[in-house]
Amino acid sequence: MASLPPTLDFAKTEEEICAKWATESTFKTQDALGVERGDKEYTFYDGPPFATGLPHYGHILAGTIKDVVTRYAVMTGRRVIRRAGWDCHGLPVEYEIDQKLGITHRDQVLEMGVDKYNDTCRGIVMRYTKEWERTVTRLGRWVDFENDYKTMDPTFMESVWWVFKELFNKDLVYQGYKVMPFSTACGTPLSNFEAGLNYKDVSDPAVVVSFPVVGMEGVSFVAWTTTPWTLPSNIALCVHPTMEYIQILDKKADKRYILAKSRLGQLFPIMNNKKKWKPKMADELYAIEETFVGSDLAGKKYQPMFDYFVNDEDAGEYFRILSDTYVTDDAGTGIVHQAPAFGEDDYRVCLAHGVIQKGKDLPCPVDSNGMFTEMVPEVKGLHVKKADDTLIALIKDKGRMVHKDQLQHSYPFCWRSDTPLIYKAVPSWFVKVEEIRDKIVENNKKTYWVPNQVKEGVSTSMDEVVCIGSVDELAELSGVRVTDLHKDVVDEITIPSKKNPGTVLRRVDEVFDCWFESGSMPYAQKHYPFENKESFEDGFPADFIAEGLDQTRGWFYTLMVLSTALFDKPAFKNLIVNGLVLAGDGKKMSKRLKNYPDPNLVIDKYGADALRMYLINSPVVRAESLKFQEPGVLGVVKEVFLPLYNAFRFFSQNLERLEANTGTKFVPSKDKVSAATNPTDVWISAATQGLIKFVHEEMTAYRLYTVMPALVSFVTQLTNWYVRLNRDRLKGLEGGESESEAGLQVMYDVLLDVTILMAPFTPFITEYFYQHLRKLQPSYADAANGGGSSNPVMPGKSDSVHFLTLPAYDDGRLNADAVEAMEALQVIVESGRYVREKRNISLRTPVKCVTVILRNPSANVIESLSGPLKGYILSELNAWDLVIVPKEEEHEWVTLSLTPNFNLLGRKLGKKMKDFKTHVTSMSHADAVACLENGGLDFEGLTISAEDELVSKLAFSKEGEHWESTSTPEGDVVVAVDCTQDEAILSAGRSRELINAIQQLRKAAGLDLSDAVEVFFEESAGINVVESAVSNNTNLFEAKFQGAIPVPKKFAPSWSVVLRSDSADIGGSKVEVSICRPAVAGRCGLSDEVGYFLSTLEPSNLDGPALSITVDGKDISLSQGEDFWVNTVAKLRATKAISWLE
Repeated sequence: MASLPPTLDFAKTEEEICAKWATESTFKTQDALGVERGDKEYTFYDGPPFATGLPHYGHILAGTIKDVVTRYAVMTGRRVIRRAGWDCHGLPVEYEIDQKLGITHRDQVLEMGVDKYNDTCRGIVMRYTKEWERTVTRLGRWVDFENDYKTMDPTFMESVWWVFKELFNKDLVYQGYKVMPFSTACGTPLSNFEAGLNYKDVSDPAVVVSFPVVGMEGVSFVAWTTTPWTLPSNIALCVHPTMEYIQILDKKADKRYILAKSRLGQLFPIMNNKKKWKPKMADELYAIEETFVGSDLAGKKYQPMFDYFVNDEDAGEYFRILSDTYVTDDAGTGIVHQAPAFGEDDYRVCLAHGVIQKGKDLPCPVDSNGMFTEMVPEVKGLHVKKADDTLIALIKDKGRMVHKDQLQHSYPFCWRSDTPLIYKAVPSWFVKVEEIRDKIVENNKKTYWVPNQVKEGVSTSMDEVVCIGSVDELAELSGVRVTDLHKDVVDEITIPSKKNPGTVLRRVDEVFDCWFESGSMPYAQKHYPFENKESFEDGFPADFIAEGLDQTRGWFYTLMVLSTALFDKPAFKNLIVNGLVLAGDGKKMSKRLKNYPDPNLVIDKYGADALRMYLINSPVVRAESLKFQEPGVLGVVKEVFLPLYNAFRFFSQNLERLEANTGTKFVPSKDKVSAATNPTDVWISAATQGLIKFVHEEMTAYRLYTVMPALVSFVTQLTNWYVRLNRDRLKGLEGGESESEAGLQVMYDVLLDVTILMAPFTPFITEYFYQHLRKLQPSYADAANGGGSSNPVMPGKSDSVHFLTLPAYDDGRLNADAVEAMEALQVIVESGRYVREKRNISLRTPVKCVTVILRNPSANVIESLSGPLKGYILSELNAWDLVIVPKEEEHEWVTLSLTPNFNLLGRKLGKKMKDFKTHVTSMSHADAVACLENGGLDFEGLTISAEDELVSKLAFSKEGEHWESTSTPEGDVVVAVDCTQDEAILSAGRSRELINAIQQLRKAAGLDLSDAVEVFFEESAGINVVESAVSNNTNLFEAKFQGAIPVPKKFAPSWSVVLRSDSADIGGSKVEVSICRPAVAGRCGLSDEVGYFLSTLEPSNLDGPALSITVDGKDISLSQGEDFWVNTVAKLRATKAISWLE
């Protein structure tokens, strides 16, 4: 196994791996292996994005989720076709071209020529596909771009035609209107989600206008609106059927009005000023003459504001009062003006009351550019938002203006053109969803959503309609065969009329819902039913889809509607819904505002794996919003990848050392791992198997949001606990090389399992680790020589980690006792460290004793903590003794206290809560223990459960200032530390400080673990703090530094080569510490030339009692033990120059 560099540039390494994958066609090979093995297909639908813009974090998030799930599927024995697709039609493309050409309305497109316009659109529709491919590939997402599909492909469009014809033949489509958010700048409707993307605070005119009641002389209904431009289209008023209405006399205006009683403040604003308004003032303003409920007013007629539509065919139904419960008294007058062409509720209510008819034209004097038509000559050619002032003046001239004001409010703007939206009725074709609603609901019940809570949302006269479902059918009826199905081609084709010979039929101008095309993607990408009929039907419904929360009523809904209408099946089985990625300030990410970092720069800086893990390990995978923070990506690098890499490098270094010291090649052995007896080995193996089991369970349930935290937590367990607890053992410093090899066997096994397990989530770093780990397999040499290099079962014979099958957990290695004991150890160690911090005791200074009190510990935990794990706790807490207090003695150390669970008992006890609290908090330790053992207590006739209605906690009660303690938040573990300090403890602490100083010098010198050094120190005159510490702890230094016991600098040979030197504060004393290259020590008077020469010799050449050398042409005979010694410590021991080295 090759040596690893001290640091790793993760982003650069990922680029190298990307290049390797491209050169070796790794993605294609993975798919080919699935075909070769006969893996069952796992169907995945990827919603097509537009390629007119660059991928943003929303795309990256959804793409990462898709990649994780599909990689997991492949690595668990399924074959997944991951085909890229592109949405080529619609607003994003048209908007780009309109901006480029300065087009602001549809007439300009017609003047230009639809064919030329389409050609221009076609020229940019795939503008950024290369950038998309580069970003997606760099993210580690494997997608087939070579065999992509485009919604503008004739084969795709023909399948869309087929879908429509199937619906048409089933009488599931109709022509009508839908009031939608409408961008007058783009000339197109938007989805409700798009309308919510760009709200701004604006000031609009707010007017109260009058509508004289027919048959009630001098009485008018009054309505309030913030869109005066819709008043020319008014054809009804609406009241709430049960709301209270009144007829008043406005004493100052001497006019009579009808409005909701609770909305008088709309006419008399002073009533809304609580400081100024006094009820007695009402008599001066108005008099109530009559009272009604809304249903009393329904059906009454009124005089229209304008006469633009009084001669309509259905005008007999116009200009009357309707009733509906959508009317509120939150604002306005409680009477809502109805313009069905410009309000969703207006349209619904007018349709329900027969004011308008489904399929018939609406009173709509506004064109698709938001301009008034000749129907309203006074404002013809004016944009609706600029027509308000003129219309208000007209209303005043008619004597209909009651009150005018300005309203500051939040208003939707087009997210592309940044212009105000309007709501406008759009003629279109619709699916009769209501006729298959029950089937849709039933089919939706067959699907699995994560998170689950998201699941819980023609001829000119139209008397002859022909629906075309294929290119062949069009050719048969028209005599024209085409290869392009876009508007500019099809519009030139006519079909002879069968009903009216001599006339022809043309394409209708209306469009279907914009989601219809992408909702047809499952069929159209395969050109179904014209091709691939069997493969489509075998893989339908899809096993998995994923998109953002905004698709709930878009793509997800359309998929379900169409699949139900066509096949009475759901379109998919499993769905992951992600939330929105917002800018760090919580606002929508905006290119214009530049309020987020460029994704490509983030990837180049931190790596794709870090970005993937940051996104997947966030609330956004639970369909919640994420405020993107670049430091969060850096945090993944620091807290996950760096510790994991350092652990991997530590493994590699010690493997190299082991092989060098033993002369034997390391061979991974599952048998040796299974036979491990070290408690930490047993624990980390059990934890790994538990992780494998958990990942499979959760990924099967598509819960990525639980898997990633578990993987991150395990990395911490491995790097911050297993490696740290076994550092000296893995170095061969504890238990020798046999123990080192045992630990390295376990560590290899864990690293390999975790590497493979994390591969779907972090494909790059796992590939990097695997390429090193596979070289340790005996089969690697065969693979390197061409022997079956893509075997997915033998890790050493697979060229990529992504060719492997994810590990299955080994039930025999799931050791709950080992995991439980290790959890207890970690709680004790963390609590002990906290106690040290409270007393400001450095971890390098020992403490005499750590005492632990556990509530109801298992026999396994007691045995483990008192036995095999005891040494680890003592080492981690630098303690000389550990006491686990037995159950029968715990009352001498702690007091058990009880308090009520107020959340649960509040309603149950009511006024008795205060007395109950006093009762339980005053219990003695023995009574509290008895209460818990009995399962609770009775209080004034009520049974109180100890399990959930009482909160119990242990608290340290031993007296003595030398004790410091803490308890866990749950109150079930107490850790107390004897903080007594004496000279022996202080001396041991100074030794630890010196060891740390030496290790820092080794690190600064860039030394490896196996590099030997000699250590010298120099204290100020008259101070021997360090020498005293070393003299009392020589065994510690000898074990730590391969026999290199620190000695005073005065004993250093003059020819010693200093590698690094620095001063350190040890025990309050400044000490100079030096590490030197190992050198031979000589007798007094031995020349520097001889000393230098001896130090260049290999240790093996110094063996033996006598040595003959030639220096500067002189032959010199030397005796070991008289003239020279192998090192300074050996000389000092032999000559007894330092008493404490004897």
